[in-house]
Amino acid sequence: MTHLIWQENGHHCEDEWRSERGAPAPKRVVLADDTLSADSAYRLACAGTGMLWRGDFQNARLLLQALARRCDAPKKVRRASKTNPEVTHSPQENFHLHRQAQSQRARTLSMILIQVNPDRQISLRRAPDWREAMKEAWGPAGTTGCVTSLRELLGLVGAHEWHQKGMEISALGSAPHNRIHPSYGVFSPVRGEYIQLVADAPLPSTELAFDIGVGTGVLSAVLAKRGVKRVVGTDLDTRALTCAKENIQRLGLQGKVELTQADLFPVGKAPLVVCNPPWLPARASAPIERAIYDENSAMLKGFLAGLAAHLTPKGEGWLILSDLAEHLGLRTRAELEEWIAAGGLKVIDKLDTKAEHKKVQDENDPLHAARAAEVTSLWRLAAK
Repeated sequence: MTHLIWQENGHHCEDEWRSERGAPAPKRVVLADDTLSADSAYRLACAGTGMLWRGDFQNARLLLQALARRCDAPKKVRRASKTNPEVTHSPQENFHLHRQAQSQRARTLSMILIQVNPDRQISLRRAPDWREAMKEAWGPAGTTGCVTSLRELLGLVGAHEWHQKGMEISALGSAPHNRIHPSYGVFSPVRGEYIQLVADAPLPSTELAFDIGVGTGVLSAVLAKRGVKRVVGTDLDTRALTCAKENIQRLGLQGKVELTQADLFPVGKAPLVVCNPPWLPARASAPIERAIYDENSAMLKGFLAGLAAHLTPKGEGWLILSDLAEHLGLRTRAELEEWIAAGGLKVIDKLDTKAEHKKVQDENDPLHAARAAEVTSLWRLAAK
């Protein structure tokens, strides 16, 4: 257990440090209140100094917004000249530079710190009651308090609101019986196009399907709604399994969907095995990013290597994958095809759809060119 240490009113103080994204506790901490200017706070944050807030809570939120504006302000770029030629980067270099910038932004914005009491109250003027959100993310209150970043607190509150409200999934039918409720720490199914691919692809069988990496349970629910009599969803993450269980129960599909903790495949074989692995082969910098980043394509390669052994005769494996990694120079199509062949698999069909998320239209996004060309595919695979 890590502790945050600071000096206050001439006393040595410390409290448990909590960071869901695994960020280390700031080594230097100063007390801050409403008198602190945004420029001063930005300088402290960039230097890695934590600011333990003792002022009005809503002013802390405004200060965080001011820091975000400074982080996102366009940086001055030197004009190209003979002595300073303009530097151009490859798509892969752009991706890594973008991730570095994102990481630095996250570190800077995490320097406004909030102390939480053992009963999960925040003893600041105009502080909201976020006990339910903290309970959902952290579990029941204990006997000790903690210090965390305001940015992370806002993140768990936002996740709590999403969990309560839910999100409509058109592939699950008509409202109000088509909502998925993502939990804190479980990636939300915000990319509707990949869900629709699973809703539209021809089913090889309606007897049994495996859903590898079940997450919120959305694909298991789609398969069950399409008439698959039994779906077995797997995941290593206990939060994901709990989230999927709640969603399956809300949708009244508990008689059709089973959930089990497993690394990729459950025991046995199925005529349909579905997997939507993380799409980008890079290291996740926080647990929630494991739904996006698959270091060394470990899950993708594991699925392709083990799929044939878990397919019944004439069975199909559905691999749902974006080609964004190819446009970013992180993986080639030839590599993917080699892994498919090495797994004793063949491609019997490929269903494609263009990406529809907001960043496709954002020309200011550093990765816009790659995102604009992105295609999401459902690869129908079979054993050779």
